[in-house]
Amino acid sequence: MSKAQDSHWWYRGMAAITKAIIGEYFAGGQSLRILDAGCGTGAGMAILKSYGMVFGFDISGHAINACKDRGENRLAMASLMALPFESESFDLVTSFDVLYYENVQDEEALQEFKRVLVPGGKLFVRVPAFDWLRGIHDEKVSTGHRYTLKELSQKIQECGLDIRFMSYANTFLFPLIALKRLTEGWVFRQTNSDLALDLGHLDKAFLQCLKLESRILKRKTLPFGLSLIALGEKTTA
Repeated sequence: MSKAQDSHWWYRGMAAITKAIIGEYFAGGQSLRILDAGCGTGAGMAILKSYGMVFGFDISGHAINACKDRGENRLAMASLMALPFESESFDLVTSFDVLYYENVQDEEALQEFKRVLVPGGKLFVRVPAFDWLRGIHDEKVSTGHRYTLKELSQKIQECGLDIRFMSYANTFLFPLIALKRLTEGWVFRQTNSDLALDLGHLDKAFLQCLKLESRILKRKTLPFGLSLIALGEKTTA
């Protein structure tokens, strides 16, 4: 993951989508206090720096070390279900493809995200979509669950946040990748995560698809896709 996050088409494309959505609600150059929940190897923290001071945490010591190698120092080792931060201490909490992991209790995590948000603060969540799209990649990265829009919306609202934006993403490539997932094992003999696949010249084309989606999502939502993105707001204490 650490090697892929700066160059892989999916990471770069989803970063463009993330910046497009967050940029609709927060202007660059602000002094926000931001928490990247489940920060992994730190690529998300780098995206968020233009909006303020970024803190990160992860349950993996390897991930924390990778963040330090990137020059990050506002770090903690912790679980999504027990954040080591005071209540109402962040303007923005992000969770990039973390809630779906095995052993994560997503409702508990969402309650913790709400707790540390200031009134008016926002939560940006990204998760994989549709459990029927499970494949070899999900086995390799320990996927516990893939979501539908209705399900994620309900969970976010039940934790006490109002939905400000919600959409599927990675829509243009959905037919191709869905076909691949559904035929794995008898057409594709994949043995590793999708991150290990070398797409050659297709890499640039796939990246451009996601960059185009980032511009579309500023104006309208998409009806299906491989990922789900949501932005919720804490309107009460």
